[in-house]
Amino acid sequence: MVLFDDDVTVVPAPERPRSRATIAGLWALAVALVALVAISFLPTAYVIQQPGPVYDTLGTAPDENGKEVPLITVSGAETYATKPALDLLTVQVRGNRERTPSWIELATAWFDPSMQVLPIDAVYPQGQSTDERNQESAAMMVDSQKEATAAALTHLGYDVKQHIEVYSLTKDSAAQGILQKGDVIDTANGQAITTADQLRTIVNHAAGSPIELGIVRDGTPSKVSVTPKKTTVDGRDVWLIGVTLTNDFVFPIQVTIQLNNVGGPSAGMMFALGIIDKLTPGQLNAGRHIAGTGTIDAEGNVGAIGGIRQKMWGAVDAGATYFLAPDTNCDEVVGHIPSGLRVFSVKTLDDSLTVLDAVRAGTSLDKLPTCTAK
Repeated sequence: MVLFDDDVTVVPAPERPRSRATIAGLWALAVALVALVAISFLPTAYVIQQPGPVYDTLGTAPDENGKEVPLITVSGAETYATKPALDLLTVQVRGNRERTPSWIELATAWFDPSMQVLPIDAVYPQGQSTDERNQESAAMMVDSQKEATAAALTHLGYDVKQHIEVYSLTKDSAAQGILQKGDVIDTANGQAITTADQLRTIVNHAAGSPIELGIVRDGTPSKVSVTPKKTTVDGRDVWLIGVTLTNDFVFPIQVTIQLNNVGGPSAGMMFALGIIDKLTPGQLNAGRHIAGTGTIDAEGNVGAIGGIRQKMWGAVDAGATYFLAPDTNCDEVVGHIPSGLRVFSVKTLDDSLTVLDAVRAGTSLDKLPTCTAK
């Protein structure tokens, strides 16, 4: 049997020419791939909001040197042992005006329930620099810590006195060279003031006329005059003296909150709960893993925050099973609760304590307020 013959030459069959449709399709695919690659490098008008670090108010946090220290420290009063965890949640923003996420990153985030794609103007307002935003965020964090301490100590029966203090001056401030960081503002046009809202009302009613402010600087009282500047905010004209204010208080005991590189006011309610837990016998959470979010004022009112969906996912990832949500955020909560998390709606510090009382006592939680669409 002959398998091969050296005299035989095998000639492959000629390839059939590609049709015009096939060639056109290949070119279209190549152009699409090139366009996709090009688009991925084009700037976008969006940023991505995602879950950030989680901190236990009853635990520790790194200080400016990276050393772990108690997140809340109280001196001047008896404190009690606590059990983890009363978690506060944060969000991170991926992207800024200098470097926005790619279209591929945006597409990936769009289908991830723990992330949210937002217009960049919603996070970084036009005309506001990154430094100004960071400064504003830091001021809100300082303010939230003081408000939380005031709410907690007031709830516990301590006498707390309130006043407002200059945190910083804005660019082109009307008070440049007149007010300084740390100035306490006691009066405006002869009226005693204790909140920023009171001062804001007086400034706007003056409609550009000079405002006489009674201040205390380094312990010395004096009077100064500031002429407000007119500006447009959200389409309406307002008068501003160009200062960032924080609510300050005189506390009968010292409460120190250590939390670096976190800004904004949304941890206020959880700060207050952590302070109360340290100053009362037993454990507020009965050793259960509880998380929550919400601003708070000195009267104990809980306010809305941003990024609550991302914070619920952060709570689940950290192991929490119960979540305290501001009532004013309920529309964003409904239909977006991660599996394994039970969410309760709260309007005040007392509402939050009622939930913790029920969890601690082991009673039915079914009658406690939960989020419903408004």
